[in-house]
Amino acid sequence: MSEENSPPLKLSQDDLNYHQGSGYPAPYDEICRDRQKAKIGDIFGLNQFGVNQTILPPGQASSQRHWHTDEDELIYIIAGTATLITDHGETTLTAGDYAGFKAGNPDGHQLINKSDDNVIVLEIGGRSQADEGHYPDIDLLIDEPRYEGKLARFKHKDGSYYED
Repeated sequence: MSEENSPPLKLSQDDLNYHQGSGYPAPYDEICRDRQKAKIGDIFGLNQFGVNQTILPPGQASSQRHWHTDEDELIYIIAGTATLITDHGETTLTAGDYAGFKAGNPDGHQLINKSDDNVIVLEIGGRSQADEGHYPDIDLLIDEPRYEGKLARFKHKDGSYYED
């Protein structure tokens, strides 16, 4: 790999480029419309696992409540106070707290910012091509996590696809 195409040796906060919103089809995108995500793993060229830094403004969520068949996930709260929602109810996470989600465990998870300040979260997870994402509360399923260069291809639970 040429030096100009090589990933950086280090990054600082100022090097991060955030994108806003999510790839969810409407109306499921609304709860993530203002979230900001920087794909740190992509910057370093990582392909076995992903690393993201996500900023959740007040009232926004990290995702719809979901679980993965073939990808573990780990989150770390860098700043702020978030509410973790699972089948067990709500758990408050503050700066310095971790939470982990084992692949195949059908207990969906979601972070929501119910505070008045931004929440900053570090997210680490797998990049399995065999993974399915399940959304227990809504009519949504992902069974093609990397579809034609897009992040995901979404289906209804009856197997029909949302419009691309």
